[in-house]
Amino acid sequence: MEKYYIHIYNKLIELARNKDLYKDFKNQDLFSDRLTFFLLHFAIFFKVFKNKENKKTLQEIYDFTFRQLELSIREIGYGDQSINKKMKEYLNLFHNMIDKFHFWDDLNKEQKKRIIGYYTSNLENTSFLLDYFENFLISLKKNTLNSFIKSVIKS
Repeated sequence: MEKYYIHIYNKLIELARNKDLYKDFKNQDLFSDRLTFFLLHFAIFFKVFKNKENKKTLQEIYDFTFRQLELSIREIGYGDQSINKKMKEYLNLFHNMIDKFHFWDDLNKEQKKRIIGYYTSNLENTSFLLDYFENFLISLKKNTLNSFIKSVIKS
């Protein structure tokens, strides 16, 4: 089944490469920025699809995704010690995002903007980013986890 998880990973990579996300950044489109946006998309993905029925599948997707990230970091040229340190940082960042997005629906617009601004270090463009991620959340809710696994995604 893991071969199908590449569809989810590739879709999240594609979303993280959206140039509109970087339009107000001073240092545009750095690896760390892309990774942050990737993890934001992935955290929202987990928020939407997390339930008892999907627990095993989401764990497999999680494992697959972080293995792919580790391979990407290796391709950039980090050494083994650096990779372990970076992966720990990225895992902690992701779990922090998961915690923040768990109660997302209960937050007001300003609280959501602060969260987006915190992760993106871009407090000037949080309205655009908030609208973007709210639309992403809505589009995820219109689909099933299975549609993402099989790459049959409704618009």
